[in-house]
Amino acid sequence: MTDRPDRPAAADHLQLDPILCRERQQRLIGVMVSRDIERVVLVQPEHVQYLTGFRTPHVLLKTVTALDVDGHCTLVAPNSCPDDTAADTVVTFEAQWHSTLRQEQPEESCRALTDALHTRPVTGHVGVEFSTFGPHFHAAFHPTGSAQLLDIEHDLWQLRRNKAPDELAMIGRAIECTDAMYQRAREIITPGITELEVFNQLHAAAVEVAGEPLTALGNDYQANSPGGPPRPRPARAGELFVLDLGPAYRGYFADNCRTVSVDGHPTDDQLKAWQMIVDTLEMVEQTVRPGVSCRDVFQAAQDMLDEYRVGAFSHHLGHAFGLFPHEGPHLNPNWDDT
Repeated sequence: MTDRPDRPAAADHLQLDPILCRERQQRLIGVMVSRDIERVVLVQPEHVQYLTGFRTPHVLLKTVTALDVDGHCTLVAPNSCPDDTAADTVVTFEAQWHSTLRQEQPEESCRALTDALHTRPVTGHVGVEFSTFGPHFHAAFHPTGSAQLLDIEHDLWQLRRNKAPDELAMIGRAIECTDAMYQRAREIITPGITELEVFNQLHAAAVEVAGEPLTALGNDYQANSPGGPPRPRPARAGELFVLDLGPAYRGYFADNCRTVSVDGHPTDDQLKAWQMIVDTLEMVEQTVRPGVSCRDVFQAAQDMLDEYRVGAFSHHLGHAFGLFPHEGPHLNPNWDDT
């Protein structure tokens, strides 16, 4: 099979910079010092990647890391030691037997971590992710005496708001995937094409740019609808095709939205709605600055869009993204972010 002449060449693969991972570790250590936390144990793959640069080769392979307040980082990896990680000690566990995935990986990774840390006992508070810190880890790392397990997730979410250059490069690659997806969408969307066919072709366009399978391919692929997963339904003339695309490259998400006129001839009402949205986005660009209330920005947008039709805007205005598709700050009245 020959390449299409207009097919974009897959760029070099990206990964997080171990030096910048160390800087992220130091930022977390600053939080640990302020909260009197002696060790942090993290089991969520996003946070392991964020701090060490290591991302498991498959979502079904488990990993864990521990960061001590003195700066020592221990990484537990499945099956084999990875290269170029920001860790002082790297140990492995058998995540597979004869290529069969072991379902007891959390317990085994916990055992590997406790063995690696047996010469580094702690007596103070231990920071963990309360939402995912399972019973094996709880039993192994629960401190004694007056020390406690403390939830560190909200602190990590705050740290993740500030993206380093290596993270921005990963996000940039995901955005390049969306560029290719929208280009393909404008080429193929005509009356009669099904939402599933659009989804399939956009997936292919993104993979051509990424040069590998994507972490995710959200979000919305429906015509004549505010959004939703693709259906076998054909698009019809006069409809709008909403494409809210959030592909993720090596764990880092993009998230942007475009709307395509199915027959290429938007109605006057559709053009009026589009102009209101453009005006609102220009207001947001002029308004958003450090320290500005996201809730106030949302309300200003709500007021503008209500001039078009009261109640037509029943959605958030926006949010950040990174290792999770919806991160803070949130342009949403249910949060009071700045």
